[in-house]
Parts: sequence; structure tokens; C-alpha cells
Amino acid sequence: MIKVDVSVFIQIVNFLFLIWALNLVLYKPIRKVLLKRKEKVEGLEQSIGNFNISAQEKEDAFALGIKDARSKGQIEKEILLSAAQNEEKMLLEKINKKAQDDLAQMRDKIAKEAENVRSSLQNEVDSFANAIGQKILGRVF
Repeated sequence: MIKVDVSVFIQIVNFLFLIWALNLVLYKPIRKVLLKRKEKVEGLEQSIGNFNISAQEKEDAFALGIKDARSKGQIEKEILLSAAQNEEKMLLEKINKKAQDDLAQMRDKIAKEAENVRSSLQNEVDSFANAIGQKILGRVF
């Protein structure tokens, strides 16, 4: 049987003193460390969330910048292509005009040379006719 005497009260006081001492020496420092760790983890999670949001914003801004740059590049490409086509047309027109002028000059030159040859041959026709007639008839005119 259990006897209730002074030792029970001593044991209760001893137990309460042990709880107080353990709380003071062990439990409170461990709770403080756990609380600091929890705050640190929450702070890191919040920082990670902020960094993720910031990274997403920067990625969106980068994508928008790339899209704008591409559209500006496409517009500039079309402008340059149009200018190049216009310049090509002008060069082709100049080349065609020069070719037409050269062709007209060559035709004039050939016509003049043909006229010169015709007139020189016309002058020599009588002498050729006499020479042919001599050879055919065998006499001199």
C-alpha cells in the first residue's frame, strides 16, 4: 500500500524543481532556437517568393522587349527591302537606257559604215563592170 508521508511532498517539490530547472536550462533555449529557425525559414520562403515574382516580371519584360525588337526589326527590314527594290529599279532603268543609247549609237555607226561602203562600192561598180565585161567578152571597153 501507499503511505502518504513527508517523502511524497519532497518528491513533488523535487519534481517541480526538476521541471523548472529543465525548462530554464533545456526547453527554453531549444524553443528559442526552433523559433529562430522557423522565422529564418519563413523569411527565406518569403525571399524565394519575392525572387520568383521578380524573376517572372523580368522574364515577362524580357519577352516583351524581344517581341518589340522583332517587330521593329521586321519593319526596318521591310523598309530596307523596299529601298533596295527601288534602287534596283533605278539601276535597271539606267542600265536599260544606257543599253538603248549604246544600241542606237551602234545602229547609227553601222548605218554610216554601210552607207560609206555602199558609196565606195558604187564608185567602183563601173570599174568592176568593165573588168567583168573584159573577162566575159575578152575585149577592152
